[in-house]
Amino acid sequence: MSTAASAASTAAERPARPRKRKLGTWIGVGLGILGLLVVVLGTKVVPDGQEPAQTQAFEAATFGAEQFPEVQQQITDRAVPAVDLAEALIADPEAAAAEYGVDAAGNTVYSTTFTGTVGEGQNGMYEVEIEGMPENVTVRIQTGPAINGTELRDATGNYGFAEFTNQIEFQNAAAALNTEMKKQVLDPLDLENLSGSTVTVTGAFTAINPEGWLVTPVSVEVQ
Repeated sequence: MSTAASAASTAAERPARPRKRKLGTWIGVGLGILGLLVVVLGTKVVPDGQEPAQTQAFEAATFGAEQFPEVQQQITDRAVPAVDLAEALIADPEAAAAEYGVDAAGNTVYSTTFTGTVGEGQNGMYEVEIEGMPENVTVRIQTGPAINGTELRDATGNYGFAEFTNQIEFQNAAAALNTEMKKQVLDPLDLENLSGSTVTVTGAFTAINPEGWLVTPVSVEVQ
């Protein structure tokens, strides 16, 4: 085979270069369109005359300090005398929940107030003997050092999950209110000598067990 014929045969076997360039062009166009979509979808249109809202990181300490006074006032305003609430729960739990309670993830949170004598404490929880209370209902208050539960966050119905970025912030909001309450309400008390005292308490509890109330206080007055 001649040299000319061999070169022609080799050239015929090679893939056409224009196809590669065309494929590269289409890939470039596709990537360009994808980048444009990312920009468009990630851009928030702000109407004329409005400034874009600034996203601020959730600060638990700030939230607790700012919101606790409002929570304290609303729980105080909603508080039902414990004896009346206990009788209502015994008579008709559903009616009591509709009238006095706030739904929180399938549980009902109640605000209550009572005066009674503090018994012996255990793990920071004190039973309070309340005159006129049904015998089968036990009322305790929690005083820490750790304050557990989400009653302060949930008792008013003002703080829903949708108002927070994620579940962690939602939980931190509850913890922040508990921390601020402890600082303002419980820390000034002489807890070591609380047993035997007569106290007036206002607070909230979740009716997991209608015969066992664990109240998170928002105010405690020792008489």
